[in-house]
Amino acid sequence: MHGVVNIREALDMAERAGLDLVEISPNAVPPVCKILDFGKFKYESKKRLHEARKKQKIVVLKEMKFKPNISIGDFETKLKKIKEFLKDGDKVKISLWFKGREILHKEVGQALFKRIEIGLAGLIKIDQHAKMEGKQMIMIVSPDIKVQ
Repeated sequence: MHGVVNIREALDMAERAGLDLVEISPNAVPPVCKILDFGKFKYESKKRLHEARKKQKIVVLKEMKFKPNISIGDFETKLKKIKEFLKDGDKVKISLWFKGREILHKEVGQALFKRIEIGLAGLIKIDQHAKMEGKQMIMIVSPDIKVQ
């Protein structure tokens, strides 16, 4: 039955059907109620909440460390690992550690970050461009949504 019904009538109808009168929207004028099995309703809403949580992706920040004088093979291996992190949907913090006098040659670090950007072209969205933090240069990237 649809429409506005007296609360006594609604309770009687629910009792006759062997079900419960459940208030769905208390803020509406008049309040919206349904006649249904409350235990089943509670179970299904809990199940929907559980399914929504299961589908939710938790973003993790992974880190990959580089040195300014990295060899080509090591660079390719680290780049491949970054691609795996991005395919899993994780953000990646790429850090370049300078030791001693290496810090005087920041342009080497900039060139390395440019190589990384070229190697990951089309896969990444840069969240934070390369910047110095103490003795390390940092860049944060995340997977490009359009690619997935």
